[in-house]
Amino acid sequence: MTPPHVALLYWEDCPSHAEALTQLRRLLPEFGLDPQAIELREILVLREARDENFVGSPTIRVDGRDIAPVGDEPAALTCRLYRHRNGRYDPLPDDEDIRDALRSSVREAGKPNAAPGDTEVPSETST
Repeated sequence: MTPPHVALLYWEDCPSHAEALTQLRRLLPEFGLDPQAIELREILVLREARDENFVGSPTIRVDGRDIAPVGDEPAALTCRLYRHRNGRYDPLPDDEDIRDALRSSVREAGKPNAAPGDTEVPSETST
């Protein structure tokens, strides 16, 4: 199985990207993934933000897909807020949204074109 590609896109002026990196490094091992195998990409200018459909920092993508719906939000060099499952807003995404994205990617990798035995999906863990 090819491991999912995990990317953390950030804008340096937003302080929460370091915490998002720590969050990812804590969650990736739950899926048997290397916590150091995260692509870090700094978004420097608005044009780059537009090209990347970057709506704020931090943005986490698994296999190119944002872990949270972007909707109609415009590209911007700004800090991002995530709505958690309990209704609260936070500068970091909900752990479960990251887990769902990773779980979905692992399932996709386990479809028929994957190598035999690559269909195992990690069970949910309680936090």
